[in-house]
Amino acid sequence: MTTPTDFSAWAAPFAGAAWRNVVRRHVALPHLGRDVLLHAGPPFEGAPPAPVRQAAVQALLFEGLADDAAAAQALLATGAVRLVPAQDHGVATPLAQVVSAAMPLAEVGDGSTQAWAPLVEGPPPALRFGTSDPAALPRLQAVTELGLQRLAPLLQAQPLPLAPVIAQALAEGDECHGRTGAANAALLERLDGLADADRALLAGSPGFVLTILMAAAAWRMRQPGAHIAAAGGNGLRFGLRLHGETHWRAIGATPPTGTRFPAHAGAAALGAIGDSAVLDFCGLGGQALLAAPALCEEWRGSLPSDLAQRRAAVSDAATGLVAPHSVAASGLPPLVNLAVLDASGAAGLIGRGWYAPDPALFHPLPR
Repeated sequence: MTTPTDFSAWAAPFAGAAWRNVVRRHVALPHLGRDVLLHAGPPFEGAPPAPVRQAAVQALLFEGLADDAAAAQALLATGAVRLVPAQDHGVATPLAQVVSAAMPLAEVGDGSTQAWAPLVEGPPPALRFGTSDPAALPRLQAVTELGLQRLAPLLQAQPLPLAPVIAQALAEGDECHGRTGAANAALLERLDGLADADRALLAGSPGFVLTILMAAAAWRMRQPGAHIAAAGGNGLRFGLRLHGETHWRAIGATPPTGTRFPAHAGAAALGAIGDSAVLDFCGLGGQALLAAPALCEEWRGSLPSDLAQRRAAVSDAATGLVAPHSVAASGLPPLVNLAVLDASGAAGLIGRGWYAPDPALFHPLPR
C-alpha cells in the first residue's frame, strides 16, 4: 500500500514552478485583441453549450464590450468576437469560464517560461460554472482588485514555489483537483505579507488554489519531456494536442461519472468540460486518487478496481506525466476528476466525478 510519505514524489513534475505574479490577460498576451475570448478544451465545431455562452456574455459585460446581455449575445451571434482554445495560448481555464482581455491571471513559471490561469471569484455564482447571474460580475471585479493590487506585489517580491504546496496537500488527503482544501491552506501558509482580511477571504474559498495549480500544470506540459501539450474538454468534445502538432485530436465528451447533488439529481449533465484536466495529465487528480481516501469512498461504487496500477499504466516513468505511448501500450485511459455542470446552464454546478477518455484518442502515436 502506498504510504503518505511516498506522495511527495508525485509533486516532482512541478519542481521549478512558482506563482510569480497576477496580471491582466492583455498584459500576459498582448497579441490577443479584445475580440478574442479564451475557452476550455478543443475548438468548438458549431455553437458552444449554454454554460459557455452564458460565461461569454458575462465576459463581454466585464470587458465593457456590451452594455447588456442582449448586446453581448448579438456580438457572439454575429462573430464580432471569437472563441478560441485557451491552452493554445498558454492559458488553462476552469470549466465553462471564458477569459477576456481584462481578466486577472495567475502567472506561474520558472522565470524563463510561464503559463496562466484566471483567478476564480469563489463559490457560486461564478463564471466557471457558466452562470448568467449578474451577481458574479461584482465578485469578479473584487478578485481582480485583490489580485492586481494586493497579491501581485507580494508575488513579485517573493515568488511562491508550488511543489511544496502540492506535496503537503497530497500528504494531507487532497489529490489537488476534486479536493483542494489542504492545498489552499498550504498555499496561504506560504503567502507572506497578506492582510488578515484577505487571508480570511481566501481561506473561505478552498477552490482558489485550483487555478494556480492548473497554471503550474499547463507550464509543466510546455516543458521538455512532456508528450502532450494540452488536454481538456469544452462540454461537447474532449481533446488533446501533442507537442509538434497544431491541431487538437478530439472525441465526443460524455458527462463525468460520480455523485450528483440531491437537489439536481434529475438534471441533464454537460459533457466533460474544463482545462483542469491538465492537473490529471501531470499526475494529480485522477492519477492521485490513492492520496484522497475521501474521494475514493465517495465514488467507491463506480471507480475502476485498478487504481493502484492505473497511474503507472498511463504515465511516463521518467516524468510522471500521462503519455500517449503508455496509454497505447496498456489500453487504459487516464482518469480525469471534473466538476459536473448542468447542460442547460440553469443550475450551474450539480455534482462532481471522474471522466475516462477513450484510449483511441491517444492513437495513432506520432512518428
